Amino acid sequence: MDIPAYKIALIVGAGEGLSASLARLFAREKIRVALAARKIEKLGALCSETGARAYPCDATNPDEVERLFGLVEREIGPPDLVVYNASARARGALVDLVPADVQNAIAVSAFGGFLVAQQAAQRMLPNKHGAILFTGASASVKGYAQSAPFAMGKFALRGLAQSMARELSPQGIHVAHFVIDGGIKSAERQEPAERPDSMLDPDAIAASYWSVLQQPRSAWTWEMELRPWVETF
Repeated sequence: MDIPAYKIALIVGAGEGLSASLARLFAREKIRVALAARKIEKLGALCSETGARAYPCDATNPDEVERLFGLVEREIGPPDLVVYNASARARGALVDLVPADVQNAIAVSAFGGFLVAQQAAQRMLPNKHGAILFTGASASVKGYAQSAPFAMGKFALRGLAQSMARELSPQGIHVAHFVIDGGIKSAERQEPAERPDSMLDPDAIAASYWSVLQQPRSAWTWEMELRPWVETF
């Protein structure tokens, strides 16, 4: 079985929660980690814990994304494992939405994913090796009322992932999209005592990402849905 080994991971849209869980998991697996976010001030503790390096980047800006990959490549090495974890919302009734807010939500959730994936693929294709992972949501497959911008962005990200998987998988790059169908537990967002395990644990999500990365290429998946056992769907 051909199970790839990864050396350098780049997580875009890094913060607490899932990104932090992924960074810790990758570090335990001896993968060097780079973290990218618009504001990196809150990433200091995570960098100290995991040995990661943090880079400021607006994922919707093509020049900044290109610069990010250039810096990571020069200072750490070319990333062969890239996770796009950024997203943005604009909630409200359709007739009340501000177009600029909608534009930004779609840009962060989808266009940024394209920019990051393009830079990643350019570096992975010559070696026919790498993985590009996208974090989706319930809104990737279900458009909720008063949440059109988030659904638009996440639907687009899912379409990008599916198209990329069909194009890049035969060239050795594993592309996968994860539908996170439920709330993610955090220090600020805890599940009710009477409903244990009713929210997704970020460490458990990270473990599922890792299981996909360990798939032999004879049995790759391009999409995985994750939800708590009590979640309806």
